[in-house]
Amino acid sequence: MDETYFLYSEKGQRKIKDRKPRKRGGSAKKRGISNEQVCVLVARDREKMAFSKTLGMGRLTKEQLDKAIGHKLSNENVLCTDSWRAFKTYAAEKGMDIYQFKSDGKVRTKGLYHIQNVNNYHRRLKGWIQRFNGVATKYLNNYLAWFQVLESIQHQRNPITMNDLVIKGNLIQNMETHDTLRLSKFTI
Repeated sequence: MDETYFLYSEKGQRKIKDRKPRKRGGSAKKRGISNEQVCVLVARDREKMAFSKTLGMGRLTKEQLDKAIGHKLSNENVLCTDSWRAFKTYAAEKGMDIYQFKSDGKVRTKGLYHIQNVNNYHRRLKGWIQRFNGVATKYLNNYLAWFQVLESIQHQRNPITMNDLVIKGNLIQNMETHDTLRLSKFTI
């Protein structure tokens, strides 16, 4: 489990409040992780089942972590994370085993445990999002779900896979329409 950050974007908005628009993506005004960036939690297991969701602006907190993924974990799970303290306090509260790795890259594995799987997922996700020249933050969860579907079919584009996707997609009840998506705001 690890978090990654995307620059907050109001792509497509005519009037952006609280800041000047960034031309062609641009960069944040502040260095490092700040409230100008959206935190995306990515959890992935050995069977390559992934969970990704936007958690909020700025650094990850244990409350955000519990709200997002707490119902999917039990104390029998073993967490492999980076060295951010929110993961450690969350694991201690839930009674989970945790293996933490520093981002300096000196120690990448501890026996069977590592976070290279999720870091590779981050790389592929950011490369895929980059193809769109950035996405509006309010749609970021939809793009994360789309990427999970593409990962589950290994990005294959043959007729059998496409037919299967259409059939399975129509089995899920959805109340979102074009109007509800367009009028939505980024909320946590």
